[in-house]
Amino acid sequence: MKIRALFIGLVAMGLSAAAVAADPLVIKFSHVVANDTPKGKAADKFKELAEKYTKGAVKVEVYPNSTLYKDKEEMEALQLGAVQMLAPSLAKFGPLGVKEFEVFDLPYIFDGYDDLHKVTQGPVGKQLLGKLEARGIKGLAFWDNGFKSLSANTPIKAPEDVKGKKLRVQSSKVLEEQMRALGAIPQVMAFSEVYQALQTGVVDGTENPHSNLYTQKMHEVQKHMTLTDHGYLGYAVITNKKFWDGLPAEVRGQLEQAMKDSTEFANKIAREENDKALEAVRASGKTAIYKPTDAEKMAFKKALVPVHKKMESRIGAETIQSIYKDTGFDPSKL
Repeated sequence: MKIRALFIGLVAMGLSAAAVAADPLVIKFSHVVANDTPKGKAADKFKELAEKYTKGAVKVEVYPNSTLYKDKEEMEALQLGAVQMLAPSLAKFGPLGVKEFEVFDLPYIFDGYDDLHKVTQGPVGKQLLGKLEARGIKGLAFWDNGFKSLSANTPIKAPEDVKGKKLRVQSSKVLEEQMRALGAIPQVMAFSEVYQALQTGVVDGTENPHSNLYTQKMHEVQKHMTLTDHGYLGYAVITNKKFWDGLPAEVRGQLEQAMKDSTEFANKIAREENDKALEAVRASGKTAIYKPTDAEKMAFKKALVPVHKKMESRIGAETIQSIYKDTGFDPSKL
């Protein structure tokens, strides 16, 4: 914090960023997943580009795998200014009071990446990020991870196959309701604790994009995975608003360009890494991978889409309808 104050103070006296490059502004970027996940690689790309574009005036320190803060701690740390940048999953903003973000947790609301990007890269996404400012948070970008599969130690071919099972979810009322709609018992748990919980039987299964499942070695303690693609997991890259607004305009512009370029990288690599992770899980021979038929997938959709209506009062009908409008989704046609 002293380094930051010194940097901004010198610039306020008329010195350029280059003049203080020897004593750079430090940005601590904390996240909860491994370095070799899409988010981990994107964070490292942002570090590379931010330091390059600012010619060393900014130094980005990346702290992966919950080494600095865990799920429940990181948002408060950002608001207090103890860390400058995070990329929490979109489910994290509901508990913060910005419940509109839970629209991303609704099952089957996006039929693939094209539909998703109409929202995250369009006016609806920009509007959602703007809602964070009242909480002292500046939303910078959306980063993809991928679409989720269900896993357990028994085969999953129909909604009733997870009935009564304890399935781990992030802290999201929508995800809890989603699991109840399947007859499962939702278990809210920090990401860093999931492997051990699966290993010891505290939970029976989970939902994850393939890269998260593989890099956390959950496939070693899950015998079955079904490619349901029932929900999306993505992130919002955020920063402390006071910190961001206090940056010199030149530096802020350079960091915005670094974020734009690293976002393109993040979304490209998310697809590639999830495809690679799926093949790695298959090659491990530890987890049987099942691709549901069209009829089986429709059974999951019919079981889960009613969650949209049930969550209207929480998320806001207007927000849900804005997504439907952008993507062309029509629940009445199921």
